Amino acid sequence: MSELLSDTQPPLWPPALLEEWGVLGREAPADEATLARQLDLPEPVIQHLVGVYGPLTERLARRLPTFDQPMVLGINGAQGTGKSTAAEVIAHMLELRGFSVCRLSIDDLYLTRAERAELAQSVHPLLATRGVPGTHDVRLGLQLLSDLAEAGPATHLSIPRFDKARDDRRPESQWEPWQGRPHLVVFEGWCVGARPQPEEALTEPMNELERTEDPDGRWRRYVNEQLKGYEALFSQLDDLLMLKAPSFEQVYQWRSEQEEALARTMAAKGEETAGLMSSAQLRRFIDHYERLTRWILTEMPERADLVFSLNRQHRVDRICAPSASTSSGETAL
Repeated sequence: MSELLSDTQPPLWPPALLEEWGVLGREAPADEATLARQLDLPEPVIQHLVGVYGPLTERLARRLPTFDQPMVLGINGAQGTGKSTAAEVIAHMLELRGFSVCRLSIDDLYLTRAERAELAQSVHPLLATRGVPGTHDVRLGLQLLSDLAEAGPATHLSIPRFDKARDDRRPESQWEPWQGRPHLVVFEGWCVGARPQPEEALTEPMNELERTEDPDGRWRRYVNEQLKGYEALFSQLDDLLMLKAPSFEQVYQWRSEQEEALARTMAAKGEETAGLMSSAQLRRFIDHYERLTRWILTEMPERADLVFSLNRQHRVDRICAPSASTSSGETAL
């Protein structure tokens, strides 16, 4: 395979798992030059990503023909872990093999700015900020997955898209057109597959935001209760891949870098950047995510189908499959 699975260094992928999958020593094809242009990343990084996701893509390529309906692969990861990049790489390698892949982010299911403003008035002011459970349109996500599953070759659909610079969902006229039934839906997001916290974990505030703006716990209890309603959406996942950050502190650093990169890109294109966040605004924004992010980092690794552990340099340095084997002896992925 790539140097990542060479004899000169420990393999990222558990050899026994690759052998069980029957992909030992094989990679799905990739056009690394095209990927480098699409993702605006240097070729050494692209080579690393292809080596990381090649075995998984090979496994998916063998499984997809066995599905009557689109397979749904969930990708969980905190801000800045590379979820959209992972989705792009997986989709690219599968599309080279003739598979149709639809990419969807849970961010694209955010309630509109007006809807969140209404929640802020009727429930809690903190719900004006996008991100936490309760600020997504779960019914929209369920309807979209249902429509994709039922689509025929000539069916035309629209994939919702969210404009982070405007902090609002794009109008339907600007949604991404889609035709036909995909073989795979890659559904990525920071809280994809998350489960609610135990009630007793909600008592003490997590950070300054909760101490000063949610002293009675009303907001965090509402968010936790809303997450229970996401179960119907997350139950559509056939498999769950987790991109595990080293720590929550690293998540904040990566999210800061994301905002800076977005600002540079928009400025280079001559686009308005007024809607982007300052450092202080970003700190407060991330505080909204801290509680659930820390909980996910604690509880999800034991139940995800695959866990890709990242180091501080943003590279996957360990892969494990906690629930890869079922009681029947079949691998989950």
